[in-house]
Amino acid sequence: MSQNDPKTDPTLANAWKTKAGRDLTDAELMAMPESEYMSDQQLDFFRAGLKKQKDDLLANAGETTEHLREDTSIVPDPADRATIEEEHALELRTRDRERKLLKKITQSLSRIESGDYGYCDETGEPIGLGRLLARPTATLSLEAQQRRELKQKLFGD
Repeated sequence: MSQNDPKTDPTLANAWKTKAGRDLTDAELMAMPESEYMSDQQLDFFRAGLKKQKDDLLANAGETTEHLREDTSIVPDPADRATIEEEHALELRTRDRERKLLKKITQSLSRIESGDYGYCDETGEPIGLGRLLARPTATLSLEAQQRRELKQKLFGD
């Protein structure tokens, strides 16, 4: 019995039988049998993770607004003013990326409710727990994503 393989560790492999989905660890989730793919427990695990990520992003957005308001005082030194403006621009770019991620999180939560979460948009095949743990907003299997990226590289957007 290998300690590195979650499927053969009995404490990991059986945890899902007694825990709520949102209380499972990543390793316990990976140790679940394939027959449990996108079961209510797994959906609960991903729903809780996505909601937490969404709440964190919304909290950050509020902090950005406050931060941008604070630094609007007139700074006489042009170099200091340029530094502050550059910091603001960087923060706004970061928030724009977060805004796009927020939209994907909202779409993923909708997919959980509709029963489409965890399955590839192109092939209908399971996306896989490993990929969903790494990128909970994934809508394509790894193979479909690679095909799409290759097509974009060859033919442009």
